[in-house]
Amino acid sequence: MTVFVGDDWAEAHHDVHLMNDAGDRLAARRLDEGLAGIAAFHELVAAHANDPSEVIIGIETERGMWVQALIASGYQVYAINPLSVSRYRDRHSLAGAKSDPGDAKVLADLVRTDRHNHRPVAGDTDAAGGLKVLARAGACQPR
Repeated sequence: MTVFVGDDWAEAHHDVHLMNDAGDRLAARRLDEGLAGIAAFHELVAAHANDPSEVIIGIETERGMWVQALIASGYQVYAINPLSVSRYRDRHSLAGAKSDPGDAKVLADLVRTDRHNHRPVAGDTDAAGGLKVLARAGACQPR
């Protein structure tokens, strides 16, 4: 079964919404940013999918450790422009009010029905990943 996940990112947390092929809610939860949050995310998803390749995620950014952790885990991750999310929300809701849990649902539904109009996030090559590790360790300081 394919699981569609909307991940509404904020500085300190992520609101996630999981749905199935029919658009039925499987789970929704607020997770902390960081290692504990990504571990909880993996546990939540594992309750509904047998393999990471069955998971398609919509999120409003293509950068950051969280996104890289999702890609490295084998999930299909789509970066959705926040303006597209806003337009999609307006298209499907009369209220149009922004809420983090609501936007997580919108993102899940968007990748379920319209991901063909968006691009998946490309993961780093091994060389690029190694360069990032060196840069963070201070090995590539300008002279």
